[in-house]
Amino acid sequence: MTTNDKRLSWSSRLTYVLTVAGATIGFGATWRFPYLVGENGGGAYVLLFCIAMIVIGIPMILVENVIGRRMRVNSIDAYSGSANGKPIHPAWKIFGYMGLLGAFGILAYYMVLGGWVLTYIGSLLSGNLDLSAPVSNELTVQFYTDNIQNSPMTILLYTAIFVLANYIILAKGVVDGIERSVKYLMPILFIFLLVMILRNLTLPGVIEGIKFYLVPDFSKITKELFVFVLGQVFFALSLGFGVLITLSSYLDKQENLVKTAIITGIVNTLIALAAGFMIFPSLFTFGVAPNSGPTLVFQSLPIVFSHMWAGSVFATIFFGLLVIAALTTSLTIYEVIITALQEKTKLTRKQAIALTLGGIFILGNIPSVLSDNVWSEVTFMGRSIFDAFDYISGNILFVLTALGSAIFVGFVLKEEAQKELGANETFTKIWFNYVKYVIPVIIIVIFINSL
Repeated sequence: MTTNDKRLSWSSRLTYVLTVAGATIGFGATWRFPYLVGENGGGAYVLLFCIAMIVIGIPMILVENVIGRRMRVNSIDAYSGSANGKPIHPAWKIFGYMGLLGAFGILAYYMVLGGWVLTYIGSLLSGNLDLSAPVSNELTVQFYTDNIQNSPMTILLYTAIFVLANYIILAKGVVDGIERSVKYLMPILFIFLLVMILRNLTLPGVIEGIKFYLVPDFSKITKELFVFVLGQVFFALSLGFGVLITLSSYLDKQENLVKTAIITGIVNTLIALAAGFMIFPSLFTFGVAPNSGPTLVFQSLPIVFSHMWAGSVFATIFFGLLVIAALTTSLTIYEVIITALQEKTKLTRKQAIALTLGGIFILGNIPSVLSDNVWSEVTFMGRSIFDAFDYISGNILFVLTALGSAIFVGFVLKEEAQKELGANETFTKIWFNYVKYVIPVIIIVIFINSL
């Protein structure tokens, strides 16, 4: 085995953890997690999510950390080299390529969600969406229809602005661009999050919302729901599409992987839980249904903000939080593809960035925007283009890539994976056997359930 000893390293564990936190928070914690909680029994879903983070989240973080730091290369070549004195068959690289496809798929629609959020911010600042007085559900639905679904040019413009922001940061490099921006963006995100939580917890009738969110209704806990929650953990931790493999390839060999994995899992869980505290108390205070589905953030929450003092201000802060979370995630997903292009071709970094962002914008972002209107009749696997990108990347590619990673560690790297982990012998053996024999079964069950 040979490693890339010339590769830059993160300046500290804190910056790595903050970058990983930024990568894993995103819309998974601030948009997807809250509406899934609302749809699936509140506290029951939250309890299962915390359990799932221990059952599969942290062990899989370690799997990708081991694969990434072992060779200190891109997420394709991370599946190469030699292990235990034998060369690794090139066919294993297919999981690296699947991760890249998954990264493309998620960015195809993810950047459009960023465009949606910027549309709301622009409308709040311009007064096009006025939340200074109570508004009705009909008004928020009409706003969403007029300004999101039926305004492709506006959404494309805002999506392009979001992509441009990514380009500016990515062009500065991993350390000077991503690391430095995360140092500023994450504290701002935490401040915005704290402001929203404090505002929600000072509302009248807050207890009912907290009860719904934290007190589990055990009758709603089923095997099917647990399997569903396990799948959400993959999305929440950015597992299966090369993000953690790529980020950990910049980890110093002396870094304690177990500590960083546990901290990553805890931070991600706490942020996801915090996101619920800035949403559910206010929903119950103002009588808005928590089970609104994917449109919870875009159609239901504006009603809540309109009933608050300085509603437009808090709405702007909330959507600002969303766009920062989305930015810290999109940067790292783009980096997976950019790093692979740089190291697999003769492209310069700026050329790789332009090709990645431009290619995804043309082949992914534009079709996703048009799928709500001009191309609404175009379907794939019975889904719109937007939903097809989400389903194929999140339910198929990510899960299969994670399965391949677990098998790769358990049956190919073997002792080398245990050595790379660098933990005490007892923990290492337990983790390794769990990854080798239990994790693949769990992932197969998730995959079958998600089809």
